[in-house]
Amino acid sequence: MTASRLLPAAAMAPLHEHAWITESLHATSEGRVRYVRCTGCTARRIDLDPVVLAPASALSRVIG
Repeated sequence: MTASRLLPAAAMAPLHEHAWITESLHATSEGRVRYVRCTGCTARRIDLDPVVLAPASALSRVIG
């Protein structure tokens, strides 16, 4: 009988609120792919900013 081989458990990351910053972003047919990392630990993530087909809207108002 052979002993089962288990991989060592990954070290637990400390629990905290991630502070994501963008390392790079690239335009694709699905939208913008954004590569982000946490400033407080080694966590990384890939986000997708989907293409929005709505017309542009003003973020400010006319003065005067």
